[in-house]
Order: sequence, then C-alpha cells, then structure tokens
Amino acid sequence: MPHARINGQNLYFEDSGGSGLPVILGHGFLMDHEMFAPQVEVLAGEFRVITWDERGFGLTEFDGQPFSYWDSARDCLGLMDHLGLERAVVGGMSQGGYLSLRLALSAPERVLGLVLIDTQAAAEHDDKRAAYRQMLDAWAEHGPVDPLAQTIATIIIDEPAENARWIAKWRARPKALIREPGRCLLERDDISPRLSEITCPAIVIHGTRDSAIGMEAAQALADGLGGCDGVVAVDGAAHAANLTHPDQVNPPLQAFLRRLAAAQP
Repeated sequence: MPHARINGQNLYFEDSGGSGLPVILGHGFLMDHEMFAPQVEVLAGEFRVITWDERGFGLTEFDGQPFSYWDSARDCLGLMDHLGLERAVVGGMSQGGYLSLRLALSAPERVLGLVLIDTQAAAEHDDKRAAYRQMLDAWAEHGPVDPLAQTIATIIIDEPAENARWIAKWRARPKALIREPGRCLLERDDISPRLSEITCPAIVIHGTRDSAIGMEAAQALADGLGGCDGVVAVDGAAHAANLTHPDQVNPPLQAFLRRLAAAQP
C-alpha cells in the first residue's frame, strides 16, 4: 500500500496517476480517503486525483502527538513534494477544507485552486463546542456505541446504508485514536480575517441540510474568497455532500477543474 513518511507520520495516499491537472482531496473528521470514491470514479479519467488519510484516520500511521490544521497543511505540502508536484488544486470536505485553506495561506504559490466542500474558515462555535466535546469524550471512553454512533453518523452522512458502513469502520479502530484529532478540531483557530489573502480560484460546495456547518458559514466563506463565484448548494445533503449526493457535486466540480486546466500554460 502506498505510504509516504512525512513530518513524522506515515501518510497513506492513493494516486490515480496520469498527466492531467493534479487534484488533492482531504477527507472530513472521522472519514478517510474512501469518502471521495464517487469523485475519483468520475474525475480520474481526466485529472490526476490524489486522496489521502490525515493524521488519526484511515490507513495513515499517526504518532499520536498534538497537532493543528497548520500541521496538516504541512503534511499535504509534504505529500505534494513526495509526488513531485510543484502546484496542485487542493481541497476537501470539512476538516479537509480547514487544512486546505491554511495551505493556501502558508504556501499560496503551490495552490492552483481550492475545492471547499461543507467547510468554513471560522473556529468552532461555542454553543457546539461543549456538546461535541462531550461526544468525543464518550467516544474515547466507550467507543462508538449506539446511540452515539448513530447520532454522529446522522450529523455527517444521514443516509442509512452509508451510516452503517462508516459506523462499522469506526468500530474497527482503537477508540482512543479520537483524542488528538478531536482536540485539533475543537481548538482550531479562526482564519476568517485572513480570507482576503487567498486569491486563487475557489469553488464552495455545501449541503442545504448540513447541521454541523450551516449555509450561512458557506456563504461567508464564499464572500471572503476573492476567487469564488458563490456557493454551489447541494439540495437535501447533510455534511458529507460529496459522498451522498455526487450527482449534484460532480458536475460543477468537474466544470471548475476543467476551467482551471484550460487556464494552465
């Protein structure tokens, strides 16, 4: 299986290969690279699609130490270096978007464009932070048992068959692995005041039924990015819109990537 030793982590990644425009996609909290299977299936024939597992998730071998999304951004940059990519489109869903925004701030010369799915620039809201902390503490102590697992799966996915598939994946992993990724999620900094520094083209895609991050946050993100034309609303989707509603996500995403590819020298 393909791994890259980067920043003390052994990062798992999958690379469709080819000479097309490189697109690197990072997954959301509690998810892994497999959540982008509906996008890889459609895009890989035209673009070089790279998906990877972030610290604490999937097949990546994580050192268990505290980290921030700035560190995750450095992981993505390290993966680009490992693959010999000077520039790429970067993005992802939820925390994949958090790290991609930070990558665009720390190394703008490496980013051709941003794909931002059900994510935001703000820190976690105070009214949600306490509830999420209780959920994560319960997970770390008891594991993803019901009704906790069902509640979280509904927040993220909200589709019975996919809920069951991802809950099974969660239960197969050590419960304590949630601690540091959870701390990173809840203690992330607010980068909203810096959005104007990001000038590359961007697409913001957001589920209309996302209860974790509301549409108002997506609109604020789109408004703050100079290279974004607005929010692509995914009707009926919860948090993982790209996984559950690829029929609405893939066409505008493909069109965005084609525009970027056409603009390259």
